[in-house]
Amino acid sequence: MTSDKPVMNRYLWAVGATSASIPVGERVADRYQVVAPQIWQDIYPEVSPQVPDRLNDSILRYLRLYPHRLHVPEVYGVCSLSGMSSQDSSVILLENVPINKQGELYPSIEAMWSQVSAVRQIYWLWQILELWTPLAELGVATTLLDPQNLRVEGWRVRVRELYPDGVTDSTPELTISSTGSSVTGSEGLTATALGLSTTLTKPAGKLSLQQLGECWESWCRTASVSVASQLHEITQQMQTEKPSLKAIASQLNQLLLDAASQQPLRLEVAGATDKGPHQNHNEDSGFPLLSDLTENSDPLIPHLSIVCDGIGGHEGGEVASHMAVQSVKIQVRALLAEILEDPEIMTPDLVAEQLSAIIRVVNNLIASCNDQQERESRRRMGTTLTFALQLPQMVKRSEGEGNGHELYIASVGDSRAYWLTPQYCHQLTVDDDVASREVKMGRRLYQEALQRPDAAALTQAVGTKDAESLRPNVKRFILEEDGLLLLCSDGLSDNNWLEYVYADYVRDVFSGKLSPEAAVKALIDLANQRNGHDNTSVILTYCGVSPQYPAVLNLGGIPLETNTYAINLDTEFAMADQRLESDDESETLESAEPVASNAIADGFKIVVGVLGVLVVLLSAGAALLMAQWLLDPQGFKKMQELLFPSQKIENPQSAPESKD
Repeated sequence: MTSDKPVMNRYLWAVGATSASIPVGERVADRYQVVAPQIWQDIYPEVSPQVPDRLNDSILRYLRLYPHRLHVPEVYGVCSLSGMSSQDSSVILLENVPINKQGELYPSIEAMWSQVSAVRQIYWLWQILELWTPLAELGVATTLLDPQNLRVEGWRVRVRELYPDGVTDSTPELTISSTGSSVTGSEGLTATALGLSTTLTKPAGKLSLQQLGECWESWCRTASVSVASQLHEITQQMQTEKPSLKAIASQLNQLLLDAASQQPLRLEVAGATDKGPHQNHNEDSGFPLLSDLTENSDPLIPHLSIVCDGIGGHEGGEVASHMAVQSVKIQVRALLAEILEDPEIMTPDLVAEQLSAIIRVVNNLIASCNDQQERESRRRMGTTLTFALQLPQMVKRSEGEGNGHELYIASVGDSRAYWLTPQYCHQLTVDDDVASREVKMGRRLYQEALQRPDAAALTQAVGTKDAESLRPNVKRFILEEDGLLLLCSDGLSDNNWLEYVYADYVRDVFSGKLSPEAAVKALIDLANQRNGHDNTSVILTYCGVSPQYPAVLNLGGIPLETNTYAINLDTEFAMADQRLESDDESETLESAEPVASNAIADGFKIVVGVLGVLVVLLSAGAALLMAQWLLDPQGFKKMQELLFPSQKIENPQSAPESKD
């Protein structure tokens, strides 16, 4: 079931000096209204925009940077101007730009710098540093040196447009063949990383970190007093003769974690899955669901949330999605145990490698089951997989320890993660579908790619092929503001309904009118009413960092044991860590919330080896154990020894078959 959406204003950024000369109030090409300098409103957003016959370097760079769409705009189309010279006859129009709902640019980073907290200042710099390498590789690092070009929307740094590092007299054009399957052009930088024949003109000059350090130095003079000296040291190191990007990133990351760990962190989670009004079975799986929350004994709650959308029908998709959830849980337990045992902070790159490895293990488990059951082609079962992990790394400070507030999102497929506040809805993941692939490979603009009949078809999923061909997407964020982390399957995200209606739900949760569980139910109802063609899974985590809130949140006034799982991480993890080091097994944790306290105490016993994990393992089915043993005997043995020190599975092949 669908209904008409409300009309959303589409504001675009018109690139170039030609567009800047067009006065405010004028209508261009009988379609675009100029509402501010270089800001055009599309009067007919339901009509496909004009696309270029040829893609030049300027456009291709935007396409190649599509995986960074959280920060970088996308090409919407072009607009041909009458009465102009051939060189200036068309204007590139950008969407996903830092323009608010009123058609105004978000403030520049320079304008907001002195008005935000120390942790946000460092977080902005960290995001810029993360963008440095991909932009420098494409010859547009200059983009990050203009404070007016860097706009901020809350925690997020956004780029207004891309600036080339070197401007040449002529801009060679790249021609897309009629099939859109090949791209040829003049000599230049080959896109070997994507395996394409696309070529880009080499930039006239390559920028260095020294120039970025010079840019930052002026900001650091007005940085928060608590971090100004450390930031100054980093900018000085960036301006040395041969600065090390790795060393600078490490120092900035440590400073970021130190600052974030001084804030409180409280998490409250709720989740549910629904088969939908027109389906007779549910191929989705998720964690934590209501049954997980009522048990109140799993240490993964509220750190880990998972959504999987199965592929392969009743006899395949359900099995694959369930296997994926259980396998991720097992492996994340091992990762958390490793973190508890190691006092050193695990770097973001290493964590990303670990999470990618977890997804590849899941992939091989399902692929092995496909092989054993001789499933071929479309009969092979698989699943999308998106999971969020709030990594409880404890940062040591002079005044004690604190949670580093790190949030990692790992995904394969088109199940999405969003960050929601009353002010904005940020999609944190990029879909692995045909439309996105066409853009990343430099073949088509996104609006054009959406016209393909197979635009929404998946380009990768977990379990359908060998892990060597899998490319998991892993991103790291810092929780430094109050907000809702939402994971959902495409039953909700299809047709982008969430972007239209999110604000009411978020405000109601923030005000206490809706509990997280009630919000989950309301979102599933929305999905069934507006989409209704698929199963829907929603996992919602309230993340609170504001000190004015109570230590433990129960926004709906409903008993936590029947609806949500809430915990104050700053106090509970420190106490749980002390308990692990204590020889007194009768010691109890003191907390204002006995439910959360008991969960942490019991939970971290599980992480270090309590036999309760066996229940979770068995629920995944004997096929899961068998496949992992076949694919990686040594790894299986190592995990077994870590998680089940008193249990021995001598012969996985003798286990009874699981029921599909």
